[in-house]
Amino acid sequence: MGEGSTDTPQGVGHGGGREVSQLSPSHVPVLLKEAIDFLNVRRGGTYIDATVGLGGHSYEIAKRLGAPGHLIGLDKDPAALEIAKSVLGRSSLVVGQNDWPRVELRHGSFAELANDQRPTTIGKIDGILADIGVSSLQLSDAARGFSFQADGPLDMRMDPQSERTAEQVVNHLDERELADVIYEFGEERRSRRIARAICRSRPIRSTAHLAEVISAAARPMNPGRNKYDQRRIHPATLTFQALRIFVNRELDDLKALLDAAPRILKPGGRVVVISFHSLEDRIVKDAFREGAIKDKYFRVLTKKPVTASLEEQDRNPRARSAKMRAAERI
Repeated sequence: MGEGSTDTPQGVGHGGGREVSQLSPSHVPVLLKEAIDFLNVRRGGTYIDATVGLGGHSYEIAKRLGAPGHLIGLDKDPAALEIAKSVLGRSSLVVGQNDWPRVELRHGSFAELANDQRPTTIGKIDGILADIGVSSLQLSDAARGFSFQADGPLDMRMDPQSERTAEQVVNHLDERELADVIYEFGEERRSRRIARAICRSRPIRSTAHLAEVISAAARPMNPGRNKYDQRRIHPATLTFQALRIFVNRELDDLKALLDAAPRILKPGGRVVVISFHSLEDRIVKDAFREGAIKDKYFRVLTKKPVTASLEEQDRNPRARSAKMRAAERI
C-alpha cells in the first residue's frame, strides 16, 4: 500500500485516452486498456461509468458505443463533472458528432444505483465501470484537503455539499472512536498512539498541522529495528487515507454498488472495478466470489486481480497499487 513518499496510497483515477490527454494534460490514466477490454463495450449498448472523474474512461466507452448507445456518468464531485462534460462534448467533435452516443452526467454517489427503480435501469445495463481512486483534480487542489503536500483546510469531501468534513472528525470524535477509524480504514497499527496525539493537539485546522502531529506520534522508538516504520511512505499517509474513506463513506458506497450490480445488469453485462488499496479490493473479491459460488449470478473473469504493467508503473507511479477485477452477469 502506498508508493514511494506519496501522501496517499491510492488515487488515480478515471483514465483517459490520447485525445483526452490533450484536453486535460495533467490527467493520468490507470489500467485504461485493460478496463475497456474487460468491459467488452458493445455498440449501441447502455453503460455506466460510476466514477466519471475527468471523463477519460467515459471517452473510451463513448467512442465504442456510437450514436445508438447511451452512457451514464456519475460522480460526487461537481467540479469533475464540469470537466467531464467539457471533455466529452469536445471529444464528440474529434470522433464525429453524428456517431456519438447520448451522454448523461449525474451528480451523486454510485451508491444511489442501489435504489434506482427506473425500468430503463433494472436489467438493462450492459456494463458498469468503477475506478475507486481519488482523482488528480482532487489531490492537486490544496483547498480540498486531500493531501498534505501543500497546506490546506481539513476538508476531504469528494462532494463539497456533504455535511461531514475531516476537520469535524479530527476535532470531535472521542479518542477511542478516532483510533478505531484510523485502524479500520487506514490499517494503521499505531492508531491509538496517533489518536491520542491528535486529541491532545486539538483544535487542528489544517492538513499541515495534522501531518505534523501524526509524524511526531508515529516516530519509531527504535528506527533501526522496526521494518514496518522504515517503509517509504509518509507516516501520515494511512491516517489521511482513513479519514478520507470515513468522511466519504467510500466502503459503504462500494458495497452498495456491488449489491446493485446484479439487479441492473442484463445477462452478459459486465462490472469492472479498479481499486487502490486492500480494503476495497477485498470487498470486490468477496462480492464477486459470493455472487459466483453462492448466489450463482456472476461469472468471475479475473481469478487474480489485474495490475499495471511495469511500463505503466514507470510512467505513472500511482498505478503501482491499482488492482482491477471483473465479473459477468449470468
